[in-house]
Amino acid sequence: METIRLSESDLRAVDDCAEYRRIVGDADGGKLFTPEQYEEYKRKVLPQRMKNRLFVSFGVPGMIDCKLVGPETQCFCTHRYKQHKTDFDVVPSLRPLALPCQVRGCRCLAYQYVLQLGSQPVRCRCKHLPQDHSEATGHLCKKCSSCSGFQSPYTCGCGQPSSAHQTLVETREEREARGRPVGRDVPYAAMGGLTGFSSLVDGYLALDSGLDRGRENGCQAERLSNEGQPNLP
Repeated sequence: METIRLSESDLRAVDDCAEYRRIVGDADGGKLFTPEQYEEYKRKVLPQRMKNRLFVSFGVPGMIDCKLVGPETQCFCTHRYKQHKTDFDVVPSLRPLALPCQVRGCRCLAYQYVLQLGSQPVRCRCKHLPQDHSEATGHLCKKCSSCSGFQSPYTCGCGQPSSAHQTLVETREEREARGRPVGRDVPYAAMGGLTGFSSLVDGYLALDSGLDRGRENGCQAERLSNEGQPNLP
């Protein structure tokens, strides 16, 4: 196998490209900004993005967050969270907050997470997958007439049925009021509910492993909260 070696300048270029994509996302329309446009974009967008960041989670109201949504997390409409509207100059006062899909032709009006079984989404009671249903409100099945709208009989790892869960979009203040971690301010697009490494673990698994989710701080590693356990770096 051929070994590819990169110089320090090449490695910096790779890091810069990754940083650009995390900040800009699809806002450049597929055509890279010039250095001047990039700086202007950061000057205009980043202050409002960090001020008005929205945190997105999936769970049963009043219980743990079973899933924290990130940029690549898929919506019911099959598009990623980062492909929905996530930046606002002024956060709407209407609740629940609706984040419509921005992919041309998609009729999804609000980001909605669907439970996964491995890499596959759960099926509806009618036995069909989410993509077999309309992405429009109501989610009627396109393959059968007996389905009154997508509803899965699947039970989440938290012990509650899928139908008891909801996708929650909230501001920093609203999330803090629920006693949930908000992490550090970051300039990246569509971060959703991600505040640290343990955000990638489903809620009930984090509880089982003893991770103290309330102590997340940016992307620092978690410390075990069980008494007598050693603190991990």
